[in-house]
Amino acid sequence: MGRIDTHLHIWSEPAEYAWLTDDLAPINRPIGVAEARDASALFGFEQAVLVQAADTDADTDYLLSLADAHDWILGVVGWVPLTDPQAAGERLEELADKQLVGIRALIHDQPDPRLLDRPEVRETLGLIAESGLAFEIPDAFPDQLAAASRVADAMPDLCMVLDHLGKPPVGDLREWASQLRDFAAHDNTHAKLSGLHQGGAVLPFTHALEACSVAVEAFGTTRIMLGSDFPMPLLGDGVNALAAQVDELLEETMSPLEIDYVGSRNAEDIYGLAAVPLD
Repeated sequence: MGRIDTHLHIWSEPAEYAWLTDDLAPINRPIGVAEARDASALFGFEQAVLVQAADTDADTDYLLSLADAHDWILGVVGWVPLTDPQAAGERLEELADKQLVGIRALIHDQPDPRLLDRPEVRETLGLIAESGLAFEIPDAFPDQLAAASRVADAMPDLCMVLDHLGKPPVGDLREWASQLRDFAAHDNTHAKLSGLHQGGAVLPFTHALEACSVAVEAFGTTRIMLGSDFPMPLLGDGVNALAAQVDELLEETMSPLEIDYVGSRNAEDIYGLAAVPLD
């Protein structure tokens, strides 16, 4: 199996994504399969996992239809309503035979930093764990990363994935690093080396290297995956700049064997992906 992009977005109707506004003009348009695949390939990826970008059934259903239609799309991280365990359970049963590999919700857009501590949310997370799916947390720092650690401690059977290393801030990394290490201290936690930009702008290399080094030390190289975060790089310096920096970060922090694990083997294990022929 080739290198796997574990964080790729595709959408056809931008009006259905409330966060897509006029100030995000470069991506406030349909992002198609061909464009996404070509961009992902610039990072060296051959196959991908699609990740939800709207907290709707329609978005998840659309991504799953793409996974059905394209062999290079290995799975989908979709959405269920975290605060409604009954509806979430029914939806998980409905999707049981689909290429669903994880669940995510845009919790960084919600104001409650203790959302993940709510009893009804914990109940839903238990259903996700019982379904054998990963639970992903987007842009967790500073509001949700500490809560994610509490979930990891309370629910050791729940496979948890931290998108974009929790989104390390530009500037002082000490508080982020402390919270990241707390999260990584739990064996059921993983992280994606993805989205290391601010509004599409490449982070200064020394800053990105410090963040990456902290993550590698905290998680090791068997609990980290790679992702392009396309199309978000289009908001700033573009795909080529982000891809080049990721390559530099890998070379500076990992051996070739470790890069192999981070590039594909970890995703196979975490998401339970099976090798398929490329179309």
